Amino acid sequence: MGGKRRRRGSIATVVPDRDLELGGFVRVRRKANRLTQRGLAELAGVGTRVVVELERGKATVRMDVANKLLAVFGKRLGVVEAKREDE
Repeated sequence: MGGKRRRRGSIATVVPDRDLELGGFVRVRRKANRLTQRGLAELAGVGTRVVVELERGKATVRMDVANKLLAVFGKRLGVVEAKREDE
């Protein structure tokens, strides 16, 4: 099951992976796998600062670096439909 659990009152809900931004996805998966930011960085072969900045919502990240992080979770960047502004 992929996704982030959110609490509404006493009911936990699941936010599907597809509804998360890249940084949110990495954070949710990292925590679900009980990894520290440093631990994830080591597994992916990137610097800890990259993980920290990505999870904080940094707007720019190299695609190869993003793919190294995603590969730890069996994922990679891909093309998806963009939401229209009027939706």
